Amino acid sequence: MERERDEQGEQDWTDGHVARWKPVLPELDPDVEGAVTRMKKLSVHLMRVREQSLVDFALDRQEFDTLHKLAGRSGRATPSELAADLDLRPASVTGRLDGLEKRGLIRRTQSKSDRRRVDVELTEDGRATWLGAMDMLGDEESRLLGVLSKRELAQLSDMLRRIMVEAERDGGAHWKA
Repeated sequence: MERERDEQGEQDWTDGHVARWKPVLPELDPDVEGAVTRMKKLSVHLMRVREQSLVDFALDRQEFDTLHKLAGRSGRATPSELAADLDLRPASVTGRLDGLEKRGLIRRTQSKSDRRRVDVELTEDGRATWLGAMDMLGDEESRLLGVLSKRELAQLSDMLRRIMVEAERDGGAHWKA
């Protein structure tokens, strides 16, 4: 049976993949295989774009993740808050913060409310570096998803949410981001 294509009649790599496997596995559902394969390939592609953005901004994944969590707290947090957000021991966060501080991406200051506490904050350079890396990935996400109308994008998001709810049921695919 001929599969429906997009408006231009274009095929992607996955169409060929499904066509090769259908004779080998006649019970293969081409829609399930197509959806899962496309999601995997898109995830890998976006991961590669993210990794390239880290290279371009001279960050490793741990540094980016730390800046990201700090930015998510409006640019200011305590080391223990960052440790909880990153699901790490506080000693592990200290090493990350040392490197980021040496590069001028964060600064540590004594808390104004509790002299025993240290606050960590993004510097202007840290925020610019984090945003630059984020923008590269965001630009690619926008480029890819820009082929969809607003309505289609909302439908896709809703469908993926329904799939994730099922995947997360009973803790199956639940993880910290």
